[in-house]
Amino acid sequence: MDEREFLAAADTELTRVEAALERASESGIVDFDFETKPGGVIEIECENGTKIILNRHAAAREIWLAAKSGGYHFRPEAGRWMGTRDGEELLAAVARTLSEQAGVKVEL
Repeated sequence: MDEREFLAAADTELTRVEAALERASESGIVDFDFETKPGGVIEIECENGTKIILNRHAAAREIWLAAKSGGYHFRPEAGRWMGTRDGEELLAAVARTLSEQAGVKVEL
């Protein structure tokens, strides 16, 4: 996958994550804010002030997630973004880390 293909695939996935976050935010179950920043970055801030950062990393051809519990890397595999360490899917990892940091179960 060349850089152009990676950026297109990563942007599509980050748009999917953003839509899921929007639905979760509107549900009222959990209180958090998120902002999409230039360069393929999504910053999520929980009510308690903790943050989760997602960003695309073109050099590694990965999407990175930074949360209180650690850093996670995801690569595209058969149309899904999978964790390089444990095989967890990106959207599931975002839901898990947001649940951990917000203190309530979040489903995306």
